[in-house]
Amino acid sequence: MSQSILERRLVDVSERLKRIRAELAVTEEQLVFLEEQAEDVRLRALVAETPLADVEARDARRHADAQAQHRDALRATVRELETEQDSLLDRISAELSAR
Repeated sequence: MSQSILERRLVDVSERLKRIRAELAVTEEQLVFLEEQAEDVRLRALVAETPLADVEARDARRHADAQAQHRDALRATVRELETEQDSLLDRISAELSAR
């Protein structure tokens, strides 16, 4: 693969990595909020002891869990992009050394 193609791919991966990391930061902040909210709603449901309060607690927990899954998926994507970035850098370095 030519050096210019590798460099373009590296720039693309770098930009995607930057976007995903920014999204991950926002997602983690939102998760903290949702976890706190789920815990508050759970405690209120324990005190209220009503079916509606239990439903609200389960819903809040589901939202927090969904956000945690989204965070985990973003973390996995970051790891994949970092691996791809490292691979591209290694290939570029090898081509430069071969010259």
